[in-house]
Amino acid sequence: MAQEQELSQLLQVRRDKLKELQNEGLDPFIITKFDRTHLSTDITEGCKTEEREVTMRGETKRGIAKISPLNGQRVTVAGRIMSKRGMGKVGFCHIADIGGQIQIFVKRDILGDEDYDRFKKLDIGDIVGASGEVFTTQTGEISIRVDELTLLSKSLLPLPEKFHGMTDTDLRYRQRYIDLIMNADVKKTFINRSKIIAAIRGYLNERGFLEVETPMLVSNAGGAAARPFETHFNALDEDFKLRISLELYLKRLIVGGFDKVYEIGRVFRNEGLDTRHNPEFTLMELYQAYTDYHGMMDLTENLYRHVAQTVLGTTKITYNGVEMDLGKPFERITMVDAVKKYSGVDFNEIHTLDEARAAADANHVEYEKRHKKGDILNLFFEQFAEEHMIQPTFVMDHPIEISPLTKKKPDDPEYVERFEFFMNGWEMANAYSELNDPVDQRERFKAQEEQLAQGDEEANTTDEDFMRALEIGMPPTGGIGFGIDRMCMLLTDSPAIRDVLLFPTMKPIEG
Repeated sequence: MAQEQELSQLLQVRRDKLKELQNEGLDPFIITKFDRTHLSTDITEGCKTEEREVTMRGETKRGIAKISPLNGQRVTVAGRIMSKRGMGKVGFCHIADIGGQIQIFVKRDILGDEDYDRFKKLDIGDIVGASGEVFTTQTGEISIRVDELTLLSKSLLPLPEKFHGMTDTDLRYRQRYIDLIMNADVKKTFINRSKIIAAIRGYLNERGFLEVETPMLVSNAGGAAARPFETHFNALDEDFKLRISLELYLKRLIVGGFDKVYEIGRVFRNEGLDTRHNPEFTLMELYQAYTDYHGMMDLTENLYRHVAQTVLGTTKITYNGVEMDLGKPFERITMVDAVKKYSGVDFNEIHTLDEARAAADANHVEYEKRHKKGDILNLFFEQFAEEHMIQPTFVMDHPIEISPLTKKKPDDPEYVERFEFFMNGWEMANAYSELNDPVDQRERFKAQEEQLAQGDEEANTTDEDFMRALEIGMPPTGGIGFGIDRMCMLLTDSPAIRDVLLFPTMKPIEG
C-alpha cells in the first residue's frame, strides 16, 4: 500500500511539472519535429585515446582519455534521459538513442539561469534534444557541452529502477517498449534480427530469386502438418483459415513460370506455447525450378554460412555455451542411419507394420493405432536421435507416410527425397524434391484425408486449385522452408522464441 501511494505521488509530481511547462507556454507535446545532426555512435565510435591527467572519484592521476573524431565540433543529438546527476551549477545526463548513449554536460553559466533551472526539473525517461560542442571531461568521458536544451516529450510514468531493471520476464514481453529502453542487449538482439533477414534477402536476391507475397487468409490451409486458426469473412459469408504454410501458392508461381521465388512472412498454427513455439511466427519458403533436395542442401549450407559471417563476422556461433561451426561441411545422414546409430534399431531390417510395432514396443516408443511403419520410424528418430543433432546436420530420406508433398526416391519408393536441417537438436529447416506428379499427389491427399477422418487434426485436405496447377505442369523443383525465429534464436544466443519476437503472443491480463 505504501509503494502504491509513493508511485501515485511520483505520477502526480510529473503531471504537475508538465502542467507548469504548459502554463509557461512550453508544452513539449506541441513540438512536431527536431533536427538532429548526429547519433551517439557517430560521436563515440572511431575515437582515439591519449594519456593525460584524469580525475576519478576525486583523485587526479595519469589515465587514459577518449578523444572523439568530432572533438571541438558542434553537434545536435536527441534521446531519452537514462541517468541524471547535478552538482550545484553543473549537471550531467546520459541520453540514449538507437545507437547507444552519450553524456551531456550542462552548466548554468552556459545554458542560462532559466534553462538550467528547467534542466534540474527534468526526470529520467524524458526525451530531450541537446546541442553543443563535443569534448572530453576531466574523468576521460566523451561528452557534449550543451548550450541549447529542448524538452521534446515528458515521461509521465517512471522507468524501472536502474539497477534492478525489468526482472519480471512476463512483464518484459508484455511491455517490450520498456524492455528495449532498459536493456541494451535486447535492443541489440532485435537489431541483429533485422540484419539477419536483410542478409537472407540480399543473398537470395543476388542469386536471381524473386520475393513475392501470397495470401494469409485462405480457404484451404495446406502445406504443413498443423492445425489452422479459423475465421469467418462476413462480406462473402464464407469460412476462411489463416495460412499455416507458404508452400502451395509459391508452387503455383513455379507452375506460372517464375523459376526462383521466395517469401518471408507470418504463418499461424493453432498450437501450444513453449520456448520454441509461438502460434504466430515468421517463416521463409523458397522454391527453385530444375533442382532437387541436394540443391537445397547446398543452398542452405551456403546461406547459413553467409548470414552468420555477414551479421556476426564469424561462422562459429555459441548457443547456451555450446559452439557450433558453420564453416565446416554440414553432416549428411539418412533418417534410417540416424535411428540405427542412436537406438540400435535398423529399419532396413524391418519390413512390415507388425515388425515396426514390435520394435517400438521393445524400445518403449509410444505410437497410435493409425501410425504406419514410416510414422514409427519418425517416432524413433524423435525419441532417440533428434537431441544428438547439435552440429549442422542434414537428416535425409524420410518415410513417405510423413511426407505428402515430396517426390519418392526412384530406387526406394517407401522413402522420399526430403531432408530436415538440424542444429542444437532443433529442426531449423525442411526441404523436398517437390512432388510434381498430379496423380501421385491426389493419392497422397486422399491418404491425408483418411488420416484426418481417423482423428489427425494436422492432416491436409485436397486443394483442388493446387491440383489444377499441377495438372497444368510443374517442372522438377526443389523447395525449402526456414524457421526465421529459430535461426534468430541461434545467431543471437536467445533462450526462447519470445526473446526474438518483439510482441509474442500472451494471455490477456484479466481486469
